[in-house]
Formats: sequence, C-alpha cells, structure tokens
Amino acid sequence: MNVNRKLGFLFLILILSCQLSFAQKSKTQLQKEKQENLEKIAQAEKILSETKGKKQNTLGQLSALNQRIKTQEDLINSIRGEMYLLNDEIDENNSIIESLSKDLDQLKKEYAAMIYAASKASKGQNKLTFLFSAKSFNQLVMRYKYLEQYSAARKKQAEQITKVQEVLADQTTVIQSKVSEKNILLAENVQENKSLAELKKSQSSLVTNLQKQENKLKRDLEDRKNAVAKLDKLINDIIKAEIEKARIAEKSTIEASTKLASEFADNKTKLPWPVQGFVSQKFGKQNHPVLRGIVMNNTNINIQTKQNEKVKSIFSGIVSKVAFVDLVGNTVIISHGDYFTVYAGLRDVFIKTGDQVTIGQEIGTILTNKDGVSELKFAIHKSAAALDPMLWLAKN
Repeated sequence: MNVNRKLGFLFLILILSCQLSFAQKSKTQLQKEKQENLEKIAQAEKILSETKGKKQNTLGQLSALNQRIKTQEDLINSIRGEMYLLNDEIDENNSIIESLSKDLDQLKKEYAAMIYAASKASKGQNKLTFLFSAKSFNQLVMRYKYLEQYSAARKKQAEQITKVQEVLADQTTVIQSKVSEKNILLAENVQENKSLAELKKSQSSLVTNLQKQENKLKRDLEDRKNAVAKLDKLINDIIKAEIEKARIAEKSTIEASTKLASEFADNKTKLPWPVQGFVSQKFGKQNHPVLRGIVMNNTNINIQTKQNEKVKSIFSGIVSKVAFVDLVGNTVIISHGDYFTVYAGLRDVFIKTGDQVTIGQEIGTILTNKDGVSELKFAIHKSAAALDPMLWLAKN
C-alpha cells in the first residue's frame, strides 16, 4: 500500500470515529427531548382527564386537549429527528463500506502482484534453491536482503488486508444495528401518528360542541372580563399604595428595595415557574379559541395545572396583599422592589400580608373551579406596567 493510500485509510477511520462521536451526542439530545415530551404528555393527560370528568364541554377542556395535541406533535418530531439522524448515519456507513471495499480489492490486487513478482524473480524456485543458486557471495547477500524485504512487505500488506476486513465487518454490524433501531422508530412513529389523529378528531368534536354553546360562552366571557377588571383594579391600587409608601420611606428601606429590584431584573429568563403545567392563555391580545371575531387582552398568563397543586413564589420578596376576588379566588401580590408578582386563583393561602417570602416558597394551593379546571392567573408588573411573564420565566 503506498503512502497516499495509507494516509487516506487512516483519514477515513478518523472521520468515521468523529462522525460517530458527533452523531452519538445528537442522538443523546434527541432521546432526552423524547423523554421530556413523554413526561409532558403524562402531565397533559392528567390535566385533561380532570377536565373530562365533567359532563359539559368547557374551554378548559379544550385548552388541555390542545396542549395534549401539542405534546404529541412534539413527541412525533423527536422520533422523526431520531429517524433522520439514523438515515444520515446509515448513508455515511454505506459510503464508508463502499470505500473500504474498494480499498480491500486494491490491496488484494497489490498483494497478488507482489506474489507474482516474487515468483517471477525467483523463477519458481524455493527460497533455499534461490539463495544457493547465486553465482557469487555478493549476489547471495543481495538475494537474502531481497527475500527479507519481500517477506516484510508481504506481511505488512496482509496485515493491512486483515485490518480493512475487520473495519468492514464492524461497519456492516453497525449498519444492521441502526436498521433495526430505525424499524423500531418507524413502528413508534406510526403508532404515535394514530394517537395524534384520534386526538385531533376529539378536538374537532369538542370545538363543534362548544360552538353550539355560543350564548353561554359569551356570558362566561363577560363574567370573566368583570372579574379580571376587579383583579386589575386590586393590583393597580396595591401598586400605587406601594409606590407611595416607597416615596416616603427611609433611605435604608429604599436602598434595600432598589437592590431587590435589581436582583429580580438580573434573573430575567431564569425565574422558576410558580406552578407546574402549561400556558393555556398567553399575555396580550389573542383571538377567542371558539368565538369568532372576539379578541381578548390578557395582562397576565394563565397556567393550567393539576388539582391540589402547590403554588410557589418565583422570587424573594414581601407580601403586599392577600385578597379574595369573585370568580377568581384568593390572590397574593408580592413586592420585589418596584417589581410585583401576582398569583390569582388560589384555594388556600399559606401566608399573610407583610410576610417575607423566599424563592420557591409555597404560598398556597390552586383552586379548581366547577368545570374541573385548575388554573393560575400569573402576572408580573414593574410599577404600573404589566410585563409578559413568558419573557421572565425559565424555558419550561
């Protein structure tokens, strides 16, 4: 094997090892993603089952079903990602096998040529006869050196052939394993797509049933608007009072408040979620999920969760207010300097106005309404301005 071919062979093996290492990392990430999606599916399924317990179809049930569909789609995308990765790996391995096969053929041809050349040079004589038929001592020494070099070269060539054959066999085994893995994923993909089709069928049926309840939905929407208006007024009144209190506070108190606000701001995008679940209603303007032409404006996000879930403070602070709002439930407002977090929709409250709370501290239990929906209204304000909590919470 010449030097260029040797280098090419070594380079091929190096590329193969790098590709497999990189692919393994990507595969690990995809499998982790798939596991996370399976956990989210279990959570969404639990929330959905609680809303299904009521005879009447509700928007909460639709939100839970929409989330269940989203998690199913995410799972399918994870499986497809693994399949695409396997396809790439199989293609790469096939290319490597093809290249190795060509190298092996060439090595064998070179080996055969060496045998033929040696035989021709010795005119078919055995080694001893070839050596002692020399016409002079110098010729005998030259023939001896030639036989040594020939033997070493043939041995090296044979070793190269064996090495390539071993790598070729390993690559064939790897491909067989990946094809089996891909077949398993294909079966999973088919099954999960069937589940998705059933979920979308249920979604379509649920939307149709809800559209038949237009008058009730409009009444519920009006009641919700009134309740949210009371909640917003409560929040604004508390914030105004806190701002006024801060204006006349002592210097040390102002400094402590400023420091707390700065720490809160530094944790943007890293703050923990107040409760486990999914966002059933986003911040800002959005279309009603069923009623056409109706746009809702949210100053908070709604997080739908499981019954009896504990709600936690997302940051250290002081409880500015604990109050009850009709159709919403108990509400807790916590001050973090000139930032405020609002937790509305609690059944039980474990703290009181004036208490100091720490990050992650349980402040209450979620309220489950008559429709079986457990939903937290969560808001973040800076002074009087409502902020989008999704820009502050860590990626869920």
